Amino acid sequence: MKKLLFVAVLLVSVQSAFAQSFSIGPKAGLNISNYTGGNIESDALVGYHLGGIINYGFGKVFSIQPEVLFSTQGAKVDNNGARSDFKISYVNVPVMLKFKTNGGFYVEFGPQAGFRTSSDVPDQTINNFAKNLDLSAAAGIGYQSPIGLGLGVRYIAGLSKVGNFSGQNIDPDFKNSVIQASIFWAIPLVK
Repeated sequence: MKKLLFVAVLLVSVQSAFAQSFSIGPKAGLNISNYTGGNIESDALVGYHLGGIINYGFGKVFSIQPEVLFSTQGAKVDNNGARSDFKISYVNVPVMLKFKTNGGFYVEFGPQAGFRTSSDVPDQTINNFAKNLDLSAAAGIGYQSPIGLGLGVRYIAGLSKVGNFSGQNIDPDFKNSVIQASIFWAIPLVK
């Protein structure tokens, strides 16, 4: 009987330690993007991101948060002596691992896959400026209130080259670099 009681208490404690929560909601914000690496001369370009999040929590500290975000990125590139906006639009899918304190502050990190939806490149002599797939790593910090409203800042470092083109005076060995500032609302469905 004592063993059965011990097992029951152990199961209840394990279940409460791994209590699960589930929330969904919108997310939007500002992007400050640029290119790093290669011989490209560029300045930051301001864009935006807009989409949704799903947060699946394990206990009160750890959660996994996949997102789907439409994101405008790129840079102001020195193109034959003039600065031109090279704008690339992606549907980004980050999967963030979040660690939250009791006060609502959190840190997050994880991988991101970006799928190019369009590109606006003024230099028509460059074909295939941006590849269809952009792989990145992301890390950030933020605050989330008890009702799910939150603010966050994230840095996204490109792991794959933006494009595969040749014959230009630009070396294509450069990557995306994005700082995102976001507001979101993770609406709790299961607490």
